[in-house]
Amino acid sequence: MLITVINPNTSWDMTGSIEWSAQAVAAPDTVVRAVCPVMGPASIESHYDEALAVPGLLAEIAIGEELGADGYVIACFGDPGLDAARELAAGPVVGIAEAAMHAASFLGRGFSVVTTLARTCGRAWDLADRYGMRRFCLGVHACDIPVLELDGNPAAVKTITEACRTALDTDGSDAIVLGCAGMSTLCAEISAELGVPVVDGVQAALLTVQSLVTMGLRTGSRGEFAPPPAKPYSGILRDFGTGR
Repeated sequence: MLITVINPNTSWDMTGSIEWSAQAVAAPDTVVRAVCPVMGPASIESHYDEALAVPGLLAEIAIGEELGADGYVIACFGDPGLDAARELAAGPVVGIAEAAMHAASFLGRGFSVVTTLARTCGRAWDLADRYGMRRFCLGVHACDIPVLELDGNPAAVKTITEACRTALDTDGSDAIVLGCAGMSTLCAEISAELGVPVVDGVQAALLTVQSLVTMGLRTGSRGEFAPPPAKPYSGILRDFGTGR
């Protein structure tokens, strides 16, 4: 089984940590191919970033299809381009926010999300609504560490852990969802410190895709997730034309 894990930003350092997390839970016969686009934002921290990350993400889906990928993980907590990716991919595509929220809903009556910048909290609430998780999501909290400083900031783990502690106390939640793929390697340490389940969306999504492929399931394509209608694109998007 070949699963392509796409980090939609252009940071290879973050892609490496995402790959490590995915590999840690992959089955022995699952090959994890972790990639990031050659074009797009260095990190995704705004609606603008997210919109401009999607073309590069879709280009990686197209490459994955040529390589025969069985399924895909979108490793950004905003789940950018998820619907469009499902139109292009032959196998299942799962976003890390989608997978993490569903996994956390199995672990108690409610969970809290701890994300990066405060300006991204609204997006997390939007996704909780979209995925039917609003009744489980008891709060969304920011640690206010920029995405690209998660790895190099020596105070990051302590700051994130304290944000998680505050979320648990404020919300009365039973579990934590880490709201950034760049936090994917921190789950075990934070869980041990706080004594609660801490869910990493990268691992949750990898295991979800792996399970769907094992069951022979893929996105239904009778309606809106059928391949997009054939048409030309122009300008810098000319190579994204469909049906050629």
